[in-house]
Amino acid sequence: MSVTIAMDSVPKPAPELIEAFRSASTSVISDNLARLPGAVGLRPFHRSGRLVGVAFTVRTRPGDNLAIHKALELVGPGDVIVVDGGGDESRALVGEIMKNIAEYRGAAGYVIDGAIRDVAAFAASDFPCFARSVIHRGPYKSGPGEINVPVSIGGSVISPGDIVVGDEDGVVSFPAAIAPSLLEAVRAQTRREEETLVAIREGRYQGSYGKS
Repeated sequence: MSVTIAMDSVPKPAPELIEAFRSASTSVISDNLARLPGAVGLRPFHRSGRLVGVAFTVRTRPGDNLAIHKALELVGPGDVIVVDGGGDESRALVGEIMKNIAEYRGAAGYVIDGAIRDVAAFAASDFPCFARSVIHRGPYKSGPGEINVPVSIGGSVISPGDIVVGDEDGVVSFPAAIAPSLLEAVRAQTRREEETLVAIREGRYQGSYGKS
């Protein structure tokens, strides 16, 4: 079966704008997106480090990774390979070899609504990978699939070119068009929370956090 490619590459905002979100926690980003977006049920499998980049999306038949192999021929630096595998946990969609291919291509990491395998290789690496689960059973490679179309990841719609951020708490994404205003709001909340922590340590806390 065929793999449909909507775009060979995705548009990217200025690198410094993307990089500015590296210090932003997913929880604070989510708070400033009305606490609505965000993939549910995914967790990090890599050793450490944040995921920051631009969504290069893949939709595939559950348990089949042909479209991911096609995507790996196209991805470039800063791309986050975002895979809609339908949440299927019966077969692994990527493993150590596909991790190394993505890393060699300069990709920023994986976000997979499905399972992975060779988990020890991910656990020993700082190459970001967020997925739903682990299983030893390998995938089919017959398709069909789609590349760079809107996908659903753990209940969150992610479009090609969206900015994707991941940390220990999970994964959140948002359109690049709102990134400047969102970054300003995230920085303001981060400052308020830092001030609250100082107030707690100094015995001056008056309960303001419960009203925000």
